[in-house]
Amino acid sequence: MKAMILLFAVFVVFVVPTSLVWLLGRRARVARWMLVVFLLAGWLTVCVGWVLSQRAKPSLFPDTSPCYGTRTTPVSQYFPPDSFCRHADGELRTVNGPNAKLVFWTAANTTLAMTIAAAFVRHRQRA
Repeated sequence: MKAMILLFAVFVVFVVPTSLVWLLGRRARVARWMLVVFLLAGWLTVCVGWVLSQRAKPSLFPDTSPCYGTRTTPVSQYFPPDSFCRHADGELRTVNGPNAKLVFWTAANTTLAMTIAAAFVRHRQRA
């Protein structure tokens, strides 16, 4: 029964939005490569953003949480995604490095660029 619930959740969370975006894009006559890049960059943005914002949370492995030694509650920020630990001096320090943030911003900007490019191509098709 748990496997069925998991399969249904994956279907609702990933398959339905992906197929709707694909069908709407094809109906609007957007190039397939643009849709593929948009979907891959979009899902990468969502997944990396989620990981960045939840990294300090000790829910799965408390001993490996970056905030484990500080004995404080981690703080999450959802946009731009980041996780922080409050240290003894009261300062919030990020637990995410610049490379992970670069991946997020690159994927987010690629998603935005594909949206603008698809709108531009669609506008040029009408003229």
